[in-house]
Amino acid sequence: MQADDDQIPAGGGRLTWQHSAHLADGREIIYFDEAPGLNRGLARDLREGLPPVPVPGTWSPEQAVRWDPLLGEWVIIAAQRQERTFLPPPDQCPLDPSAPGRPTEVPADSYDVVVFENRFPSLRGASAVPGASHPPLPPGLDDGMSPQRSGCGRCEVVCFTSDHSASFASLTPRRVRTVMEAWAARTAALSAMDGVEQVYCFENRGEEIGVTLHHPHGQIYAFPFVTPRTRQMVAQARSYAAQAGRNLFDDLVAAEQADGARMVAANDQWTAFVPPAARWPYEVLIFPVRRVPDLAALDDAARAAFGALYLDVLRRFDRLFGTPAPYIAAWHQAPVTDAGARRDFGLHVQVFTVRRAPGKLKYLAGTESGMGVWVNDIVPETAARRLREA
Repeated sequence: MQADDDQIPAGGGRLTWQHSAHLADGREIIYFDEAPGLNRGLARDLREGLPPVPVPGTWSPEQAVRWDPLLGEWVIIAAQRQERTFLPPPDQCPLDPSAPGRPTEVPADSYDVVVFENRFPSLRGASAVPGASHPPLPPGLDDGMSPQRSGCGRCEVVCFTSDHSASFASLTPRRVRTVMEAWAARTAALSAMDGVEQVYCFENRGEEIGVTLHHPHGQIYAFPFVTPRTRQMVAQARSYAAQAGRNLFDDLVAAEQADGARMVAANDQWTAFVPPAARWPYEVLIFPVRRVPDLAALDDAARAAFGALYLDVLRRFDRLFGTPAPYIAAWHQAPVTDAGARRDFGLHVQVFTVRRAPGKLKYLAGTESGMGVWVNDIVPETAARRLREA
């Protein structure tokens, strides 16, 4: 297994060392180490019989995107994901480091942060070679009311720690910085791939959310289209700028700072608040003080200051009901190729839990699932006060 050793400079010093290699089936794996010379990328994947990943540009009806003409949105078809690993016992977790007699997705016997291509991806085949990611479709598939495209993109897994029993909230600020460097590096790398239109970093935590592996981890999706939520935010920002002559994201953050009723936490680089029209019972938006389009554009000061504030917010969620909160943490980044959107978009992370009270979850009912009209059981100002007091 050949490895590449690349230093990631941060703040004028070496904080993270990057080593990339390939697994037995050809998928890429990248280690983000907190010390030099560990050579984890040289660890060999000892698994045999893994089917090789399809060649980039291969068409499959089981992995495609289809256009919804009624909503004007792309829908991903990923039938092969039915076979993905589902809630294995702790001693069979595929995200743990490999051990003698038990090879896993991570060949090294330890790691700090590691990223690798998902074995059961919703999208695959994005390539650094221009034109390689989108093969011509078979005759007829590009016609009609609901045209199809190959599901070319990329799905990666991000393991935040080798400790199976940990959580993101239990990490140190130093480790959060390493995760941040991994997010930023992968955002930059995936954004440069052929056909990628948006990069999405996120974490799902808790079986109530639908997590199928308990090891603390997140994912990164490189979409071949701009997602509906991002398209809507970009359109709203353009409309606001045309009417008010100002930036929507800047004005929203300034208004929340001035009002204060929905503020949860802040430092000199980041601001966390409950949105005024929160959809989820407990939901927080975290914005950098200096607006940037994506994670790769964050400067050293913002990267360094993020960990302490983010951990504070996650721990407040856990303390709300005295038990670990099931949550989704979603990084909203600007589209890759839309220069106007990148100029005006404001990077932020949205954290929300589906728990609305002790022993009670927020389910999407008929109005939310059927009509997209949200009903929140908790007044946003009350949610912010409870988070501040937690």
